[in-house]
Amino acid sequence: MQIRLTHHHGLGNAFLVADTRQLVDGVALDQMSIDWVTAAMKWCDPDGGIGADGLLLLGGSGSHMTMRLINADGSPAEMSGNGIRCLVQAGFLAEGSQFTSVDVATDAGRRVVRLVDVIDESSLMLSVSMGLVSPLEEPQYWERLECHPDRPVRHLSLGNPHSVVGVDDVDAVDLLDLGQRVPHINLEIIAPGPEPDAITMRVHERGVGLTQACGTGACAAAEAALTWGLVAQSAESVTVHMPGGDAIVAVNRDTTEAILTGPAVFIGEVMVSL
Repeated sequence: MQIRLTHHHGLGNAFLVADTRQLVDGVALDQMSIDWVTAAMKWCDPDGGIGADGLLLLGGSGSHMTMRLINADGSPAEMSGNGIRCLVQAGFLAEGSQFTSVDVATDAGRRVVRLVDVIDESSLMLSVSMGLVSPLEEPQYWERLECHPDRPVRHLSLGNPHSVVGVDDVDAVDLLDLGQRVPHINLEIIAPGPEPDAITMRVHERGVGLTQACGTGACAAAEAALTWGLVAQSAESVTVHMPGGDAIVAVNRDTTEAILTGPAVFIGEVMVSL
């Protein structure tokens, strides 16, 4: 059985999207019994498959979409700030139209995605209401990182777990080694600047490994940076520099609700076998 996938990225964070509403022999995919976990592991494999950080399952219709995310290793993820923008772009392509605002039901709750700008025929600028950035208890096995007690650390949730660590130089840290010590969380390291309202971030993502960018991680990092005074409390937004590019995060200092703005880029489509 052949189905169509679309391939997208948000700041280098790459996703495959399967529109579960598509018909195969007159039957929609969401009406079939499909092992999506095995499929995700196969298709996301850069050697034997296509290569991506995760598989997004698109459902719903019009301006009301649903999202399910399966990481490259087959594990589930509640939310992805880059992934949800890619999903909405895939929905626009499938519908043949664009909406100024889209409600997306995710495993982390309802999220609202707004169209900011059409950059070109393959790129959109979208903002996402990411919900509250909430504190978490210290995750299990955190002591494996052997962080100095004076090093700034925040454990935060955006529907998925994050641990943010302040460092002097993100490029001087062996993040792969650290991330593999706590693979059950998303681990971000951040440093101030270079601009007054900006931070620099690298990330090791749960279920994937080192990635070019992380949207939920950027929001957690921005909240941590504001709390630690790495950027001024008066800053309207925080620019988060990541290897794959820059995201803009606005965090309401009264509610800790975050809004993430960044691009979604359509790479192409591919037919795959199930």
